[in-house]
Amino acid sequence: MPGLAKSSDHTFIEAMRSINKVILNPVFMLPFMGAIPLLGLAVVLAWRGHGRPALPWLIAALVLYLVAFMVTSGVNVPLNGQLARAGAPGDVAQLAVIRADFENKWVLWNIVRALLHTAAFACLAWRCSCTARISCTRTDTPTRPGALSLRRSAPGTRRSRNTHRTAGPTTRRKLPPHSVPTPGARPSKHRRRQKAGHDTGGRLAQCVPDER
Repeated sequence: MPGLAKSSDHTFIEAMRSINKVILNPVFMLPFMGAIPLLGLAVVLAWRGHGRPALPWLIAALVLYLVAFMVTSGVNVPLNGQLARAGAPGDVAQLAVIRADFENKWVLWNIVRALLHTAAFACLAWRCSCTARISCTRTDTPTRPGALSLRRSAPGTRRSRNTHRTAGPTTRRKLPPHSVPTPGARPSKHRRRQKAGHDTGGRLAQCVPDER
């Protein structure tokens, strides 16, 4: 618009008429009209629990976009129609009158709707960046190996050395010293006698004939 503001009346009117005709295409109308139902769907999903922290930002973006849409449909579009119905003026004075009735009002409300659209986009972008930072913080938090957990254990459980909970009583059973063999140590005299007795009993049982 600053460039068109420096052009002649005839150039300004013809350029605006051409822009208003070309802009009516599916490539522009689909995102312009489709943003409202998509934002409404996002608000409904967030309201039902799928992203409650983002709900205020989604509502703000939807309200801002709706206000911008009302400005476009209530002010700018009627001015475009008024410019199209003006016909092809012949004299320079008539061109100046048509431009004066259109330009100042259209440019003012065009700035207003541009600011509203920018604010709506800023709400969505800010919420997306906050969500991305939170997810990255949760994912990248290092866990030191062997670190002790501060959570309390449930009754009847104990923690092993690797900090995992182990079911069972909290008291440990102490074994007698002779029941735990030492690597490389010779068996005691009692154990050798007991083993020899088992071996002798087995050989005697094999030598006794069956009397039945």
